[in-house]
Amino acid sequence: MITKKIVITGGPGTGKSTLVNELIKRGQVCLEEISRQVTLDAKKNGIDQLFLTNPLLFSELLLKGRQQQFIEADKLQKETVFFDRGVHDVLAYMDFIGDTYPDNFIETCKNATYNYVFILKPWEAIYTSDNERYETFDQAKKIHLHLVETYKSYNYKLIDVPFGTVKERTDFILKSIDM
Repeated sequence: MITKKIVITGGPGTGKSTLVNELIKRGQVCLEEISRQVTLDAKKNGIDQLFLTNPLLFSELLLKGRQQQFIEADKLQKETVFFDRGVHDVLAYMDFIGDTYPDNFIETCKNATYNYVFILKPWEAIYTSDNERYETFDQAKKIHLHLVETYKSYNYKLIDVPFGTVKERTDFILKSIDM
């Protein structure tokens, strides 16, 4: 069985996790965002914001985790698996902060091919920040542009998820992939 791999991406605070939770409620298999866990693990080790303190280490941990999720998706033997962010998001964030990264980051992105990439635009009406989300709304808009640029550079045709209720947005995604 070939698993359809579907990314839901977007800048911080765009509603990705809410959509993933709704997909899970509807019986879909979803691999959840791992950056919060990486951040919380770093805090346990005394590093308040690993992404700000050591962006390369943070990004290496994310890339490794997302690459592992990509591999695990095939082992699940499911027709469709959704991802709350893909490996390419790591490059977009590194480009956003203007940091360099090793060639293995690029190779990982070349080797991880998703069937669909849905992107959520910045939406000020739902944007909130918290202890793990430190970006401003203006920064979220810039991150969005980097995400678009990064995925397009790997020849993905991004599917814009329109603003709407959680139900409407989830229905749009499922209809777009014929589910």
